[in-house]
Amino acid sequence: MKYDKEEKYILDALEKGYMNLSAPDEKEVEYIRETADSTFRKDRRVTIRLYDHDYVGIQKKAMEMGIPYQTLISGLIHRYIEGDLKVQPDRKTVRRK
Repeated sequence: MKYDKEEKYILDALEKGYMNLSAPDEKEVEYIRETADSTFRKDRRVTIRLYDHDYVGIQKKAMEMGIPYQTLISGLIHRYIEGDLKVQPDRKTVRRK
């Protein structure tokens, strides 16, 4: 297995005894479990209308990735909300003052 620079540094420190690992206590385990559960819980249903060619396109992209198309749409929305995905405004549709 190949490690990057940071991973090598951590592994080396662990092997030389400079770093000790400890198991999380029950409180930490419960917090981690609750956080994971809430992260993956999808509790809202929405309906959107798409152009047919967009619908077909998203299905094709999802199939190439090996995931359901709803998961791809949800992931794109999530990435946009988190700021990981930027949308460039179409210059033709931008209103000028």
